[in-house]
Amino acid sequence: MRKPARRGEAEAWAPTGRRGTAGWVGLVAVLAFGGGIAPAAAFERTEPRAACADHEPLRRPFFGDLHVHTRYSHDAQTQGTRNGPRDAYRFAQGEPLGIQPYDESGEPLRTVRLARALDFAAVTDHAELFGEMTICETPGLAGHDSLLCRLHRSWPRASFFVWNTLTTYPERPVRRGLCGADGSACAAAARTPWRDIQEAAEAFYDRSDACAFTTFVGYEWTGGPGSNNIHRNVLFRNAAVPALPVTYLEEPQPEGLWQALTRDCVRAGPAAPACDVLVIPHNSNLSGGLLFSLPEGAGPEYARTRAAMEPLVEVMQHKGDSECRTQATGAGAPDELCRFEKLAYQNFAAKFVPWLGDEIPAANYVRDALGRGLLEQARQGVNPFAFGLVASTDTHLAASGLVDESASYPGHGGAGTPAANELPPGLVDDVEFNPGGLAVLWAEENSRDALFAAMRRREVYGTSGPRLVVRVYGGWDYPPALCEQSGGAFASAGDAGGVPMGGLLPAPPRAGAAPRFAIHALRDPGSPDAPGTPLQRIQIVKLWVSGDTVHERVLDVAGDAENGAGVDPSTCTPQGVGADALCTVWEDPDFDPATPALWYARVLENPTCRWHAQACLAAGVACDAPGGPPEGFAGCCDPAIPRTIQERAWTSPIWYTPPPLSAAVAMPSPGLAR
Repeated sequence: MRKPARRGEAEAWAPTGRRGTAGWVGLVAVLAFGGGIAPAAAFERTEPRAACADHEPLRRPFFGDLHVHTRYSHDAQTQGTRNGPRDAYRFAQGEPLGIQPYDESGEPLRTVRLARALDFAAVTDHAELFGEMTICETPGLAGHDSLLCRLHRSWPRASFFVWNTLTTYPERPVRRGLCGADGSACAAAARTPWRDIQEAAEAFYDRSDACAFTTFVGYEWTGGPGSNNIHRNVLFRNAAVPALPVTYLEEPQPEGLWQALTRDCVRAGPAAPACDVLVIPHNSNLSGGLLFSLPEGAGPEYARTRAAMEPLVEVMQHKGDSECRTQATGAGAPDELCRFEKLAYQNFAAKFVPWLGDEIPAANYVRDALGRGLLEQARQGVNPFAFGLVASTDTHLAASGLVDESASYPGHGGAGTPAANELPPGLVDDVEFNPGGLAVLWAEENSRDALFAAMRRREVYGTSGPRLVVRVYGGWDYPPALCEQSGGAFASAGDAGGVPMGGLLPAPPRAGAAPRFAIHALRDPGSPDAPGTPLQRIQIVKLWVSGDTVHERVLDVAGDAENGAGVDPSTCTPQGVGADALCTVWEDPDFDPATPALWYARVLENPTCRWHAQACLAAGVACDAPGGPPEGFAGCCDPAIPRTIQERAWTSPIWYTPPPLSAAVAMPSPGLAR
């Protein structure tokens, strides 16, 4: 049985509450997983705040968005976004948000609202042009009347392409003339948006004992050499942050970014005693193989630094899924579920000029990097790619967590279809893009320190949008009957007998032992107007190495792939049966104690209609009509874009390293987290 409710608990987790995690989802997660003996490791307090009245020692899932752009991002603003960081945080907490286009009086022509509020969010605007944009928008500042600023004000979309080519495309970018000879004018001007981002995060961070909503100060480091995406989001643990963001213009290599963050934050001294930071790479699917590349001669020290600075990777967002490429697995059969939300180009240049990159490298995908990390672990004793997995939106509308797959999906801006002045005819976004996903963090409470510690230890997972609750433990002696445990017994036994997702298995306790994985998943109940979808199955994805080769295998371990689930294409009505919950204790039958390996879970819902299929159905588009589809609806009839989608969750891996290899996957934070 669960312990009696503490003060504030019912209020924070009430199904009808304005804030908190998905109401019923959070409550059921607590009933299924919470309560009991506290885990051995606890997070460390680094900031003044009230103690959270709702504190669960065995942790609970918190849902949020760690990748949000507002008008301070140049690409967002030039597409008509007027919403700022405060608007993004209001929206995340359930308030309506007006979005472009706007009428002559400045009123938005569209309004969006979350059916369920988020628990946390981070505004991560592109920092490279903070100063330039401020100069261009502030009469009287030197440079305001420069050619680039006049272009920015009079022809925003042309400005986007010009600025992007000048700042993020080159391998050695430089600031332009309006910044002054030494760039100091832009550095000074950049303090204004950076200060506003910090002040907004502070204003909306709930420091009361209700702990209803958490914000993180952050930004995006936006490099795209040769149009290859090597972007990274930078998140700070608390309000102690550097005076200015370190951008691609100052440090055009990831190593330079890590060194600058270490200098300006982690080791900044008495002036910033609580500063801590982590970096989340994203959109490897558009990186031309560069995001997970290793510099020539990279050794153990490089690998340690990368593993410590980048403990997470964003596996999915608005611009596609980056999990894996459809290919033969170790069992000899293709992983067909890798086809999920794939873009057909390896970088943005190839989107517009296909012959620039018609072959998408395996190195664009997270699973490939995880495998190469195992090889590096075996080769040099340190794994540079020991990533936990999260997802987010990458919204460029300030619409934090707007992930519903529906006919009313408005697009997310950025690289998608512009709507600055008027709505495009037909589909509102490029048909290959999607609403994005959510990050889920297992933490004791909804505070910055607790959530940051969850990210640092990789007890996190990502979903493609639904609020699935997934918990995974790895150990050696979990009993098969563990799934029959009620209340917090599952989590108590999981912590006592092994490690959660993101952890490193201890050495086998005896010869012949094989690891066991306890996996529990709950469906998303949805909202009254949009019920959630039943679960279909749980899969384990295993990677291991032998010699210089990475092997992989995908196995169904719970549920039923042949449950008859499908979608009626004439109505988009889901069909077939599914499960409200799935649980299993699975033992790896092919475990080799001499071989480095990792395992992560993939939890799948039954199929549903994709957003564009719902929009096409609502518009009455008939692909066989004379003359073809109406203007703007060609995507409705594109055979390369599936009309159905199988929403899912991806958990962080659990690693195994044979003795006596060292284990970078277990490294502590470079800063204060321990």
